[in-house]
Amino acid sequence: MKAGVRALGIAESFDGDRSTFGGAVVRASRVVDGFAFASATVGGTDAAETVVDCYRSLGREDVRYLLLAGIAPAWYNVVDLRAVHDAVDRPVICLSFEESEGLEAAIRREFDGEELATRLETYRTQPDRRRIEVHGHDLYYRAVGLSDDEAEDVVREFTPEGGRPEPVRVARLAARAADTWRP
Repeated sequence: MKAGVRALGIAESFDGDRSTFGGAVVRASRVVDGFAFASATVGGTDAAETVVDCYRSLGREDVRYLLLAGIAPAWYNVVDLRAVHDAVDRPVICLSFEESEGLEAAIRREFDGEELATRLETYRTQPDRRRIEVHGHDLYYRAVGLSDDEAEDVVREFTPEGGRPEPVRVARLAARAADTWRP
């Protein structure tokens, strides 16, 4: 992958009743090249729109990939990866960092009625999670708009060490800093 290829990593910082999404544009060469921020409703259903807002606020046509940290940020505000892909016209890779049986049981525990049905419908229509080993760490990903082989190449290329791709690692730091700074 060429050093100038850019990915937008998006991660959240959850602080009580507020969820800050931080976006970090990072080149494959590890140079950080921009930041964006947006807020999502805790326990809401606007996570996909918030991700799209982060992307659009940058005005960066040079971003080639979106890497998201987690499928259900902001207390089960499930991200519709296909909707994000359709809106931004870029491949989307959603990452998680722990093995799990999935979120369906937890969603059922926390919601009922229409709130439950909406979340389950969105969650069930997402691509299956796949495992990848990077630098001795297991990561799990869902990919939309690219093959599994390409998604794995992107994850590896943007992970210089450890178990988190640089775009989502930097985005998480930025989101936490924004939460700390915000009154």
